[in-house]
Amino acid sequence: MPDAVDHIRKKHQYRLGKQVGYLLRLASQRHAVIFQKTISEALTPTQFSTLIRIAEHGDTSQNHLGRLAAMDVATVKGVVDRLKSKGLVVSSPDPNDKRRTIISLSEQGAEMIDKLVQDGKQISAETLAPLTKAEQKTLLELLQKLS
Repeated sequence: MPDAVDHIRKKHQYRLGKQVGYLLRLASQRHAVIFQKTISEALTPTQFSTLIRIAEHGDTSQNHLGRLAAMDVATVKGVVDRLKSKGLVVSSPDPNDKRRTIISLSEQGAEMIDKLVQDGKQISAETLAPLTKAEQKTLLELLQKLS
């Protein structure tokens, strides 16, 4: 068996621990643990992102909200439905186009945005803590380039 491993190592020069997908998955898993331990409300990362996007952009159509939060149509509908059931968002027909639904923060959702932003900053800081400030800046720039 060691001969087979040596053969693969020599022939392919491939190390999983040096591959971008593997490293991104490990970093994502670490970030998810930090998120779950830090977030002050019972929200998933997708729900968190959705609330923040509404706060950043204001009332928006459900379709546009999905694009803002990088979700497909089916996913955004489910996320909005769950946020509505938690009393954090409300939906209403678009007065200019009855086919569209406008999503807004509820009073309860708006009240929690400051705390969510604070939590988000803490989550990012803890996720990036092993890096220097310069490395943090570079990593974020590179990730934006990949996105």
